[in-house]
Parts: sequence; C-alpha cells; structure tokens
Amino acid sequence: MQIFSTAVLRYYQSLRPPAHLPKGVEVLNPYQNPQTFDIASKFYHKYYHDQKERIICFGINPGRFGAGITGVPFTDPIRLAEVCDISNPFEKRAELSSRFIYDMIDAFGGTEAFYSTCYISAVSPLGYVKGGINLNYYDIKGYKTLFEEYAAREIKQQLAFGISTKVAFSIGKGKNIQFLHWLNEKHAFFEQIIPLPHPRWVMQYRLKTKETYIKEYVEKIQKSDKMRNS
Repeated sequence: MQIFSTAVLRYYQSLRPPAHLPKGVEVLNPYQNPQTFDIASKFYHKYYHDQKERIICFGINPGRFGAGITGVPFTDPIRLAEVCDISNPFEKRAELSSRFIYDMIDAFGGTEAFYSTCYISAVSPLGYVKGGINLNYYDIKGYKTLFEEYAAREIKQQLAFGISTKVAFSIGKGKNIQFLHWLNEKHAFFEQIIPLPHPRWVMQYRLKTKETYIKEYVEKIQKSDKMRNS
C-alpha cells in the first residue's frame, strides 16, 4: 500500500475540471498556486504520512475562504496556524465552516485522532465561482450530467489512497447526499453513505445548539470507525 500523503498530493497535482462547464463559471483550483500547494503538503505530511485506512467525508466543493486559500478542506488560515500548528502566509480570516469543524475535531480528541480516522474531501475537489461568488457544484445548471462521470472518476481515484468502502459521510444533508446516493447506486463505491449537517448551516441557523451537532458528528464517526474495524 502506498503512503497516504504521497497519494493525496499526487492526486491534487493532477486535478482537472469537468468538461463543458457553462459560460461564466470559473474554476477554483488552489493547488495550482505553489504557495498553497506547499502549505497543503506540510499538512498532509504531518497527518497522513502513513498507510492507515481512513473513512472519507465528502464536502461539496472548496470555497474561496477555506480550502480555496489553504488547500486543506474546511481549514481556514487561522485554524491551520493555531490548531494544526502549520504557519502560513495567508490573511488570517476566519471561515464559519472551519470554526465548526475544528470545534468538532477538538471534541473528537484532537487533530491526530481525527485525521488518523478520517480524510475530508469533496464531491468536486475543485471549486467554482461565478460573478465573484462561491458556487456549489449542484447549483450549476445540468449538474448531474456535468458531474456524474467526473465525480465518479474522482471518487474512484481517491479510494486507492486507502479509503474504507464500508462507510462514507456526506457533509451536507440536502443535494450533496442526494447526488452521492445517486452515484453510489450506480457505482457501488460504499456499503453506506451517512449524511451529516453542513457546518455552515449549523453556524448560521443553529448556533445556539451547535454542541448537539458536534455530538452527532463525533458519535456517528466513532460508531462507523468501530464498525469498520470489526
């Protein structure tokens, strides 16, 4: 089995956007920025330089203020420096989803515990922008046709890193899990895909009960990890 971090970084260097994107939709590929790729390399070498099997968690796609800057999903420059202890030159701007994810990681037992169990990716590993605004892949007209072959290929490539096929998670309970279920019915990548509430939704609409959702994440991932290892 290959080294997980080596496989991830090689994969990021090979990323290409889906074909036939509509006019006006720009692709966000943070890994084309040498500075971003260098910082992401430090992160993956720190937490993934091993041959452990992990559970994959699928976000939607990178945004401009998290992975779009750092190259690390759901990780803004502040969390990268202060929690992961990886200094970076990026503007220290907080991002809501990153705040939730790292509060959850703390409850899980810390970065070492979480990242040795999970690998966070996205249905589309590249982001999209239209008119200077973040665009989710499923908000692009005709997304099922545009992304079916593309997303299936990207998932298949990542399974080779050392990803468990017993269970996967969708970070998002709406169109993201619907698309993943649709793909999985066709390609049978995973025995089951479990939805989790999206961090931005929690932080914007359920902030007072955030701890309930953190507990949901921790309990479901820990339960799935035990099942995977049984």
